[in-house]
Amino acid sequence: MYLLPAIDILGGRAVRLARGDYDQVTVYHDDPALQAQLFEEAGAEWLHVVDLDGARSGVPENLAVVERILKLTKLKVEVGGGVRSLETACRLADAGVARVVLGTALVRDPELARAAVERLGAPLLAAGIDAKAGEAAVAGWREGTGVGAHDLARAMAEMGYEHLVYTDIARDGMQTGVDAAAYEAMAAAFGHPVIASGGVASLADIEALAAAGGAVEGVIAGRAVYEGAFSVADGVAACAGTLRASDALEREARPLTAADLAADEG
Repeated sequence: MYLLPAIDILGGRAVRLARGDYDQVTVYHDDPALQAQLFEEAGAEWLHVVDLDGARSGVPENLAVVERILKLTKLKVEVGGGVRSLETACRLADAGVARVVLGTALVRDPELARAAVERLGAPLLAAGIDAKAGEAAVAGWREGTGVGAHDLARAMAEMGYEHLVYTDIARDGMQTGVDAAAYEAMAAAFGHPVIASGGVASLADIEALAAAGGAVEGVIAGRAVYEGAFSVADGVAACAGTLRASDALEREARPLTAADLAADEG
């Protein structure tokens, strides 16, 4: 299992939304590429990027920012948001991203979802399913689809997808903790381990996901690392199963220092 620190891009800046609400925005860094460098320096190998402008408009608006992240780091970058054409998916692949996430297109343009697998191959793609009360949501989480999240996951597996980013909208950006059983159920429906997103608040959440019977391949963490709930270094170690309990307890038992905060930004 691996950690994917998250960078959501809105207006060219690294932000987080609360429950996907564009009116509840917290800005964490004015330069997403520099934030990505901080994550890399802290030990991250993967990065999860969402073009929030593109997710809302349907047209990628931050490709240049993604390209700059790829230029300035050696991170394996997973990118979603506004990927609603084969041309966009191919451009991201050509730029060097490790994985392209298709979300809205899975429901609204299944032929695109199929064509992407045929053109780019399953390893370079992920199905992005964002759900609220079991229903898949699209268009930057603003619209319901009437399609069950598990049903959509099964359809994507039949189409050939091998990776799936599953976001619990009600928990995303809220640091309320994870529902490990929900990811186990999604993995069972999909037939492959999933990437968990939404609500990660502590190292205990990561450990709970690691214990979910192999149902989770990766963990996306945003607000928790930005606001110092745990460092990227500890998150990476927890995912790998190498975090020493004494180290984690020591960090939690003492007040955060300036050095801790700097590390947590990374």
